[in-house]
Amino acid sequence: MDGNLEFRQNLATLPVAVLVIEAVGNRMAHLQPLVPKMLRELNHIQPRTLRRVAA
Repeated sequence: MDGNLEFRQNLATLPVAVLVIEAVGNRMAHLQPLVPKMLRELNHIQPRTLRRVAA
């Protein structure tokens, strides 16, 4: 789990988008409810940006 990613990386220099997933843990039971939100964000996220998905 990586906190404060947007403050440690200069997103403007990266050719990728970053999707931060905020969940209680990294077990499937914690992540599975977030999948619909993750898919929606992945369809619209632009390169060099950071988006968050949380419960």
